[in-house]
Amino acid sequence: MKDFFSSLPEGFVSEALALTSPRDASRLSSVNSSFRSAAEWNMVWESFLPPECLAEEVDRGLDSMKKVYLRLCDHPIIIEDGNKSFWLDKWSGKKCYMLAAKQLSIALVDSPNCWRWISMAESRFTEVAQLISVSSLEVSGNVNTSILSPNTTYVVYLVFMTTTKAYGFEYQPVEVYVGVDNSHTRMVYLDPQAQKRRRLGPTRRIGSFGRGAFANSNEVPSPSEDNCPKRRDDRWFEVEIGEYFNKGGDEVEVEMSVTEVKGGNWKTGIIIQGMEIRPKNECEYFDTKRVWEM
Repeated sequence: MKDFFSSLPEGFVSEALALTSPRDASRLSSVNSSFRSAAEWNMVWESFLPPECLAEEVDRGLDSMKKVYLRLCDHPIIIEDGNKSFWLDKWSGKKCYMLAAKQLSIALVDSPNCWRWISMAESRFTEVAQLISVSSLEVSGNVNTSILSPNTTYVVYLVFMTTTKAYGFEYQPVEVYVGVDNSHTRMVYLDPQAQKRRRLGPTRRIGSFGRGAFANSNEVPSPSEDNCPKRRDDRWFEVEIGEYFNKGGDEVEVEMSVTEVKGGNWKTGIIIQGMEIRPKNECEYFDTKRVWEM
């Protein structure tokens, strides 16, 4: 079998690899030297790059399309006057975006008693939104499906931090939604310690006066791995807002929202970087570092 692959013209193997995916091309490059050499051809990695990415990245002087591709995966590009970032998912080559807080609709964001804009070295954007004090939290955004990859299930996340003075989210979940008709919402927690608090702390009534829509703690979901924030490699937290399958072909405005307007309790101490939109990861684990370094 090894001799068979070695006998094939390298250009033929490269053309075949270009019809697969970045994940498959990388895995096949670990099979034998013939695949490894063919997988380095520019035509393979150029086929995985969206056309709009080529000019900007090639101008940077990178000497191979594989390097261009990996750069777009590991180094998001800031676009739209600094209010959106774009990159590629390494395994699928699908488009990913983050909408900066400046591009979101945040209720009372112009009131200095409620929110303020600050700069943080940890953020990829020049400004992030810090919550000072509100009783009703309303954050929303939208994305047109024309900029997303077709035939792809996307997951939307709220990317945020909490300060040492954060309160109001300890037992109060927020409603989140992704879609086009506002037909289905779910509840998640913005408190990274929500699971620990539920285990160690006494059950209490939700809402400042204990008579909101969530006044009975039995009516809200218990904190779990599926509805609580997770720490990212960049030190921010993310919590899943929802999923959307982009069939492609049509231009649809997908709405994304995070709200808490029913509990009545005052809230403070979260810092919103933005909403991130990336493909749902359905790949099984294998030694990613070893494959990509070949």
